[in-house]
Amino acid sequence: MQEILDEHLIIAVLTGDDEAFARLMTRYKGRVFRLAHRFARDNDELEDICQEVFIKVYDNLEKFRRDAPFEHWLTKIAVRVCYDALRARRHEKHARPLDDVSYNIKDDAEAARGEARQVRELLKWAMGFLTPDERLVITLMELEEMTLRETAELTGWSETNVKVRAYRARQALRKILEKNDAR
Repeated sequence: MQEILDEHLIIAVLTGDDEAFARLMTRYKGRVFRLAHRFARDNDELEDICQEVFIKVYDNLEKFRRDAPFEHWLTKIAVRVCYDALRARRHEKHARPLDDVSYNIKDDAEAARGEARQVRELLKWAMGFLTPDERLVITLMELEEMTLRETAELTGWSETNVKVRAYRARQALRKILEKNDAR
């Protein structure tokens, strides 16, 4: 039923109904924001990435072939925009040293939240040292829990290439984390 509704909205957009596009984007904005959040450094960049995704979808909607669900096509565009954002900033300095992060934990419940926050911060910090390809494959396969096939379809890489990149990315992430432990 959802795909039928998407199809009707897409046809309406292609005939000039901008309100139909707003409804279509409202339906999928959560998916786009969750994915983009994994790549963005801050809220401003998150908004920029999401806006870029929605603009690309609108500008290219007539190219949607309808041989797969709209959500898949939209996600593929979102992945490409996120990847481009990573590549655009690859020469920037990495995140602050992890030693600069301080934690103040008071009780067991807060300790658990603090530990989870610390793990997220550590992962975010370590991923800042990965190449765009490594970060993309780790994000899609490990954080977004996509399958090998889904990752290959979204990135345009072969499944074998995804396997190799995922292996190398995990190794690189492991080395970064081990180096941090040695400090």
